[in-house]
Amino acid sequence: MSNHSVTIDTASCIGCGLCAGTCAAHNIEVKNGKAKTILEDCVLCGQCTAVCPREAVTISGYDAKPIAKKGTVRLDPDEVLDVIRFRRTVRQFQKKEIPQSVLEQILEAGSLTHTAKNMQDVSFVVLDKEKDTVEQMAVRIFKRLKPIADLFSPMARLNKIHKHFFFFQAPVVIVILAKEKTNGILAAQNMEFVAEAHGLGVLFSGFFTSSANLSRKIQKALQVPKGKKVAATLVLGYPGVKFLRSAQREKPDVKYM
Repeated sequence: MSNHSVTIDTASCIGCGLCAGTCAAHNIEVKNGKAKTILEDCVLCGQCTAVCPREAVTISGYDAKPIAKKGTVRLDPDEVLDVIRFRRTVRQFQKKEIPQSVLEQILEAGSLTHTAKNMQDVSFVVLDKEKDTVEQMAVRIFKRLKPIADLFSPMARLNKIHKHFFFFQAPVVIVILAKEKTNGILAAQNMEFVAEAHGLGVLFSGFFTSSANLSRKIQKALQVPKGKKVAATLVLGYPGVKFLRSAQREKPDVKYM
């Protein structure tokens, strides 16, 4: 993010101090009735630009300007809880293409997700044409590992490693890359919400994620940059099965202290 920098237009600044009070890095102060940055180095989180009532604070180097908030947007908590309550992993998909506009919204949700220290280290590989080729690389790895797993796990013996073992013939797979795994997982969760809002079924393929991080060949095929790893894999498609009720779970294990 070296091509970005915070600029404060002193002519527009009214010295309200909102940017200074909001800055997570404590890198803005108000002197002589005007805000100013203290150090050139900054995490560039954008909190200052979002809170300024006069748009006096800007960050350079982005293609698009910040979007102005119009009104207050509040999600219905019961509806959100129902989305989580009735969410199920999908392994049966319709042979139906996902519109590009829907994919773009899902990817935008991932890119908008907050990251630790505002690293913005998350990137995406959309597997479409090369999906089957990459999946077969992972299949070959798991076929070699399965005899060992079968020795220790009766459940593993029930799994048959077939050619669609990872992606289940879904139309699209999004592999999420990140330097910090947690950042990629947070992005994946937001992406899942947008996917579900569009009526898509989602599978988090932990098996493929593990295979990709074990195999240099898969990493090369995915063009994983140095310093990054596969944080999560989203298998997406319109579900070929309808779930009619929620999954049973134990009560939350909570301590109030």
